[in-house]
Amino acid sequence: MTSNGDNPFLNLKYEPALENLGEDYYDQVAAAEFPQHILRFRNNDLLTQLGLSSSGVDDQHFIEAFGKFQGIRPFLALRYHGYQFGEYNPFLGDGRGFLYGQVRGIDGELYDFGTKGSGQTPYSRGGDGRLTLKGGVREVLAAETLHRMGVKTSRCLSLVETGEALWRGDEPSPTRSSVMIRMSRSHIRFGTFERLYYIKRPDLIKKLLDFVIDIYYPEIDTNSPDCYGLFYHELVKRHAQLVAQWMAAGFCHGVLNTDNMSITGESFDYGPYAFVPTYDPAFTAAYFDYAKRYTYGNQPLMVRINLEMLQLPLMTTISPGNLETALSHFDDYYQAAYAQEMLKKLGLYGLVDEEKEIVNLTVDTLKQSQVSYHQFFINLMTEINQGWWQDQTTILENSDLSDIHWKNWRQLYHKILSQISPDHIDKIRATMNQFNSQTPLLRPQIESVWEAIANEDNWQPFTELVSKIQAK
Repeated sequence: MTSNGDNPFLNLKYEPALENLGEDYYDQVAAAEFPQHILRFRNNDLLTQLGLSSSGVDDQHFIEAFGKFQGIRPFLALRYHGYQFGEYNPFLGDGRGFLYGQVRGIDGELYDFGTKGSGQTPYSRGGDGRLTLKGGVREVLAAETLHRMGVKTSRCLSLVETGEALWRGDEPSPTRSSVMIRMSRSHIRFGTFERLYYIKRPDLIKKLLDFVIDIYYPEIDTNSPDCYGLFYHELVKRHAQLVAQWMAAGFCHGVLNTDNMSITGESFDYGPYAFVPTYDPAFTAAYFDYAKRYTYGNQPLMVRINLEMLQLPLMTTISPGNLETALSHFDDYYQAAYAQEMLKKLGLYGLVDEEKEIVNLTVDTLKQSQVSYHQFFINLMTEINQGWWQDQTTILENSDLSDIHWKNWRQLYHKILSQISPDHIDKIRATMNQFNSQTPLLRPQIESVWEAIANEDNWQPFTELVSKIQAK
């Protein structure tokens, strides 16, 4: 047993950056007390980012800080609203989580520790404020997969099982409970601004804008007369790049409401997500998305719409003309970013000029053939060899890619390879390895891992899957 004074998490230099904004933006809350604390996941990879070593942090340190919530810092439940499935909801806010603290990483950036499942707050709306263990397991897997594929995302620092029985309409109940710590660049959402507009506080919008630009957009000169317009332009660009990363990764967020959009342009709070098994624009992750608003193929449009909705509160500080001009660049930013992300998956980034042609043909062929989206790139990565430069028929010859679409694709891929020295094969393979996971995270795989936990309390499949996802 360790003493609290020796706990590295409790001794981090927390900064009250958001707290100093004042209580117009949050409520101070207390964490729930749980009957049990079992550490089910610890992210050693993130420890190094915090200047800590895995050997210097034991499991009890995680439990004390992020299960029992020992320490004396204030916990802040943020206030926000949001458009949910296109309808404005003024009854939101951190309903089962809070901002635990903010700390600098070794890169000098400020990071937030946000809880999920830590108990009721003023915004729980009758809910229990808890997180199901399955929900926590799913987010750990998704966050690590996205990170492994080069997608900008929050990540889970820890997951603690808390020993309560929860009742949910979308899971067999009673189901097990947990509390999770999510490490992200910011806890601030589009909906944080939307709430301030709803309560008619343009002064608080400007104050929050100044804070966001100062902390998260340091490249913008705050003395510039157009610093706010430059912020929105950069916000548009970041989100165009983010959704391009999702699309290339085959990731369907599931619920792209404005309260699930980060002001820093980072993936977080993706709930009933799913990775597409095949390239299918109509694929829907959330079972309750009956109108198919948030399909895989709709994601760029939905992100653009959310950016447009954000203009309403921002108009109190930024001219409508500047907002419209910035948003008009979204499609161009998205197309350019998507081409780059797909070239990375193909191993060709920085090596070719025919980027549009090969990207378009790859997407069209994946769509028409309906082969496994992720397995295609895995096969490309594992099978590439120097024989591909001499004979196009050997390209993916061990894969079932026999129709006319793949014949045309092989011809173009071979043409591109012939313009690149075979000496670049290691670079091509390394690029593919960096931006493709060798372990696709599809629904059957997640359910198999969860069944082992639910039926036998067997965590080995989960642990092994996380290790495979994280492997380089």
